[in-house]
Amino acid sequence: MDRDAGRSGEPHAMSTGRLESFSDGVIAVAATLLVLNVAVPMVKDDQSLAQALGEQWHVFLAYAVSFITIGIIWINHHVVFSRLRIADHAILMLNLVLLLWIALIPFATSLMTGYLRRGHGQHLAAVVYAGTFLLMSISFATLNWFILFRRTALLRVELSVDERRLVMTRFVTGLVPYAIAAALAPVSPYLTLAICGAVAAFYALPIASGA
Repeated sequence: MDRDAGRSGEPHAMSTGRLESFSDGVIAVAATLLVLNVAVPMVKDDQSLAQALGEQWHVFLAYAVSFITIGIIWINHHVVFSRLRIADHAILMLNLVLLLWIALIPFATSLMTGYLRRGHGQHLAAVVYAGTFLLMSISFATLNWFILFRRTALLRVELSVDERRLVMTRFVTGLVPYAIAAALAPVSPYLTLAICGAVAAFYALPIASGA
């Protein structure tokens, strides 16, 4: 525990540096585990390596979508906690809930790619995939809202109400498309993957930065 945490008067206060270190580790492991879903294809006698790789396009696409999404989470997580002097017990618990969903992304990605082109289970797999992103997004927005509107005394720099509302508007933008993606999974898992990819592409743009 650092000096700021010790002087804060919070019985369970923790330095943001320690919190970010733990979170970075979880996020890094989640991003790394994604590659385990990318396997060397089995090339049949009547096809080339290029054809075998092409048949795995959905695996590469889902990997890219999930990896970029986790990368954006990591960037925004740093921005969120750079505003804090210290983190209290409630913030620690909300952060753990967020990490819970982040750690589940590799499983959801593997499930999606494993069932996307099968004749059964693909719709449920798509629901789990988009649902994981949705729950992660809700958790992240809740954490940010709690920091900005319920723990203003712990902020490094005071923000106006308008500034805090602008930050929250950027955060909740992703909730709607993820909800739509999950709702459309019973119709088309491919559309679900496309929407999740569009969200990742949007948040990768400079115009969507500044969480």
